[in-house]
Amino acid sequence: MGNIRKFGALALVGLSIAGAHGQELTGTLKKIHDNGVIVLGTRESSIPFSYYDANQNVVGYSQEIALKIVDAVKQKLGAPELRVKTIPITSQNRIPLVQNGTIDIECGSTTNTFERENQAAFSNSFFLYGIRFITRKDSGVKDFADLAGKTVATTAGTSDERLLRKMNEEKHMNMTIISAKDHAESFMNVTTGRAVAFVMDEPLLYGERAKSKDAADYVVTGTPPVSENYACMFRREDPEFKALVDDTIARMQTSGEMAKLYAKWFTQPIPPNGMNLQYPLSAEMKDLFAHPNDKALD
Repeated sequence: MGNIRKFGALALVGLSIAGAHGQELTGTLKKIHDNGVIVLGTRESSIPFSYYDANQNVVGYSQEIALKIVDAVKQKLGAPELRVKTIPITSQNRIPLVQNGTIDIECGSTTNTFERENQAAFSNSFFLYGIRFITRKDSGVKDFADLAGKTVATTAGTSDERLLRKMNEEKHMNMTIISAKDHAESFMNVTTGRAVAFVMDEPLLYGERAKSKDAADYVVTGTPPVSENYACMFRREDPEFKALVDDTIARMQTSGEMAKLYAKWFTQPIPPNGMNLQYPLSAEMKDLFAHPNDKALD
């Protein structure tokens, strides 16, 4: 009888814990808890944010932020053995894959825009940048006005593509726009002479230039028509998960951890070939780290 009572008491404790979890967990955290896995959306060539190294492992500045968030989820759920699954995504399919539950969070090179906030939720920003373009040093192209009448590359499904097409229409620039599937292909259009320039987020342009064997032949230029910001993306109307993600990023920024992470990926040699982007921390980024926020900039 004593054993039966002891077992019953333990069972009640188990039910109590389960009930507490059921009350506490909602949305994405409940999904992760119930499935025993967190699914990260990752990029294949968004250097140095989220990309494959020589061994086809996902690495990068944004990927390390994502893994810090994974650690916070494990702690929140009391699940140190939580499995982590990565799914490669593109600029075109990343939002649908968040919306339909295929991926739980994406920390890569996704811009937080007012338009996108109707489709997905965004974390505190972790990168600020301007939109510019890369071209050959001898192209004679210096600023956006010089792109009129020329063939210009960008990446399909990005806010940059939308901006470029809007600029082309409103300013009657008569550009021929090539929309490639990823950043590597976009830059290849420039290196092969199919396009005079590749318009994209400034840090991604530095990433493409850094991995080129003829990096010295190319220059990143153009007065940025807009400034934007990167953030992690996840499903809307999930305040519990957003709070966890925001708190993790804010702690990294205000503690100095994010500045060290930035230095690692933007000012030092990185995989796969020891390239150095030589892209120092800006005053705007320092201010962001001191004052974490989730504001969209457009």
